[in-house]
Formats: sequence, structure tokens, C-alpha cells
Amino acid sequence: MNIQQKDDGKHGAFELHDGEKLAGEMVYTWAGDQLFIIDHTDVADDYRGQGVGRKLLDAVVDFARKNQIKIIPLCPYAKSVFDKDPSIRDVLRDA
Repeated sequence: MNIQQKDDGKHGAFELHDGEKLAGEMVYTWAGDQLFIIDHTDVADDYRGQGVGRKLLDAVVDFARKNQIKIIPLCPYAKSVFDKDPSIRDVLRDA
């Protein structure tokens, strides 16, 4: 499995691929030069319960840290993980 980022300057997504299959994606919208909103996370039925969402969020957090970007998690899944894991809250807008 590999994660790829797509970004058009306004919207983007981190996608986790298993060969040719899209296992999941985390979609975001830019809200300024150093801020983006995680809009939603979608995991294909065959991949649910296998940590795909967390792998995507970890990739987003890594990207944010490397690029000094802050995140607003509107996506219920992403918000719940940020609420449960204090080790990744440094990338939240209000951190």
C-alpha cells in the first residue's frame, strides 16, 4: 500500500492505494497559505477496520509538520482521532 497526495491549490486529498485499488482517501480544502480543513475521510468497504483512516491521518499530520501547516478537522473521524491522541494535536489550528 502506498499513499499519494493530490493538490490543485484549493483542494486536495491523501489517497491510500493497494495496487490499483483506492483503499481510502482523506480530503481537505485550503483555508489560507498555512491552514487547511480536513473535510472527510472515506475508506472502501473491503478495507474498513484495517487502520486505513489512521494511516491517512498520520500522513496528513506528517505533511503538516514538515510544512508548518495547521489543520482544522471538520471530518468526524479526524476530529475523534485528534480528541483521543494528544501526540498529534500540535498541528491543530488552536494548539
